Amino acid sequence: MLAGRRVLLGLSGGIASYKSCYLARALTERGALVTTVMTRGAAEFVGPATFEALTHQPVLRSVWEPGHALDHVRLAQESDLIVVAPATAHVIARAAQGLADDLLTTILVAATVPILMAPAMNDAMFAHPATRANLATLESRGVRFVGPDAGALAEGPSSLPGRMSEPDVILAHVLRLLAGSGPLSGRRVLVTAGPTREAIDPIRFLSNRSSGLMGHRLAEVAWERGADVTLITGPTALPAPVGARVVRIETTRELEDAVRRELPQADVLIMAAAPSDYRPTSASDAKRPRSTGDWSLPLEPTADILSATRAVRKAGSIIVGFALETGDALAKGRTKLEQKGLDLIVINDALEPGAGFDVDTNRVTIVSKTHDEWDLPLQSKRDVAVGILERVERYLVP
Repeated sequence: MLAGRRVLLGLSGGIASYKSCYLARALTERGALVTTVMTRGAAEFVGPATFEALTHQPVLRSVWEPGHALDHVRLAQESDLIVVAPATAHVIARAAQGLADDLLTTILVAATVPILMAPAMNDAMFAHPATRANLATLESRGVRFVGPDAGALAEGPSSLPGRMSEPDVILAHVLRLLAGSGPLSGRRVLVTAGPTREAIDPIRFLSNRSSGLMGHRLAEVAWERGADVTLITGPTALPAPVGARVVRIETTRELEDAVRRELPQADVLIMAAAPSDYRPTSASDAKRPRSTGDWSLPLEPTADILSATRAVRKAGSIIVGFALETGDALAKGRTKLEQKGLDLIVINDALEPGAGFDVDTNRVTIVSKTHDEWDLPLQSKRDVAVGILERVERYLVP
């Protein structure tokens, strides 16, 4: 998505400038052509040589550099996106007033491309009425903002916003802005992720080894591609994906209820969760001690959620299932595709090294209801998510 895109990264004078090193590297690694513009204050915190090394491009600092007299116009109009991170209270104020007294603010005044700012300042400065008014002014002109967040500041911890958002969060907003009006833009995408837990007693439960990573990666990538994303997730240790609305569940019944509630509004359902197939017929209200000896635990099947919710699917929606098998995976996956009325099914073998649970990679085969098949090689689950969503986009009706 970023290959060949031109991103202007503007830095103003704040301690959060060190985070922009990580952002510059991430943008460059994904193929973006990054031009860094630093204010005089930014150069007090980080050196230009750092950004030249990270982006392989010269760093620009002054409108008076020989041979660069028209850089402010060229960069303001030829970039695909301008990102100001950190955006201090001072640079926000100058931008709101239309001042053009250095290279960065001159570019902002001349800009004809989208602008994304990541505010970074003391929490009291962010709460000041002047700052709030300046932010409102810029927002009314179409400037987008990410953050700030609460957390540790240079002067100590704070529970109020002021801290610049982390580089990966800013990067997600960059990707979403550059995605433009693609097939997923404005679509409602519902993703399920993670395991479910079925109580045996107040201490023990039945579950599986799902980490929820595949579903989380799908939610992340769908949001970056412009979708409005709801993630229904079982218990995991993963942070919430940027931009997604998160619904947390524990049992398979709770998962079914959540899917049933959200599905009528969804343009796409991607059922990446690994719900328990069985649950105890009854859960004890007290822990059973080991001293009681052998224990036979009666089980009953849980609901087949994809089949149980067919009646509430939105007309024209795309339904994607997953088939994680331990033998003859393709045949079993194709059967599930037909039985559950799916548009696409993602099939993989849980016993294949590097795929399945507990790893950040996967190798899958995607099969469509029209019998098209795509084999995706072993790669990161994020790249697998991209591959899945590219196929989903082919089936969405414009």
